[in-house]
Amino acid sequence: MTERDASPIDALLRIMARLRDPDGGCPWDVQQDFASIAPYTIEEAYEVADAIDRGDMHDLKDELGDLLLQVVFHARMAEEAGHFAFDDVVAAICDKMVRRHPHVFAGVVVSGVEEQTLAWEQGKRDERQAKGGEVDDSALAGIARGLPEWQRAVKLQKRAARVGFDWPDVNPVFEKLHEEIDEVRAEFAAGVGHDALEDELGDVLFVCANLSRHGQVDFGAALRRANAKFERRFRRMEAMAAGEGKPLSTLSLTEQDAYWNRVKREEKEGVYR
Repeated sequence: MTERDASPIDALLRIMARLRDPDGGCPWDVQQDFASIAPYTIEEAYEVADAIDRGDMHDLKDELGDLLLQVVFHARMAEEAGHFAFDDVVAAICDKMVRRHPHVFAGVVVSGVEEQTLAWEQGKRDERQAKGGEVDDSALAGIARGLPEWQRAVKLQKRAARVGFDWPDVNPVFEKLHEEIDEVRAEFAAGVGHDALEDELGDVLFVCANLSRHGQVDFGAALRRANAKFERRFRRMEAMAAGEGKPLSTLSLTEQDAYWNRVKREEKEGVYR
């Protein structure tokens, strides 16, 4: 059977096996291991999020394929080492989805999303205990350390809020943000060392994550939007300056800022977006 005759997933598995074959495979693919591939896996997940943000379904299809390839790559390396195969990955997630959704597959009744979320977390705790080892009874147990730190910050805050450790509304969060910014300002003025400044800046970012949580805004999506806005405006500045025969790098900050304000006015008036 050729790759063309196989099902799409079987064809992909065979392609990966061929790429990883030390005898005639791709030298780059053969030399990779879990650690070297992990950054690509994370990058592809962000590419998926970017395609979703842009509403580009064609790119989303391609990016999901790239992400699937990462799963196949890891599974192939695990199979070669005798740990597990791709089918085991699929079987494990199928079992987990059925096990963690008793309200769908086992007739258990839940009152709504909140109760289902609590049941999901309890199920995860039960699974961790079933694996043996030291039992972590903290409300913060099980939050992966491999997450992007902004995402982990939000998860830590959500978990703490479930046991009542949370501000009642957004106003104290603003007060805390101003307090932390003042502390950062003081550290800059004092010329303190790197560690102290890193600590205070971390506090500001942590409060910003809390602010986004209270506003029900995805912190990562908000930052991606800010990045896209900055890139769009900066590229427009470059184009404006170049169109007037003035490379941006040759201009003073005041002159560059004037272009920035022109771009903002264009956006406000709907001339350029």
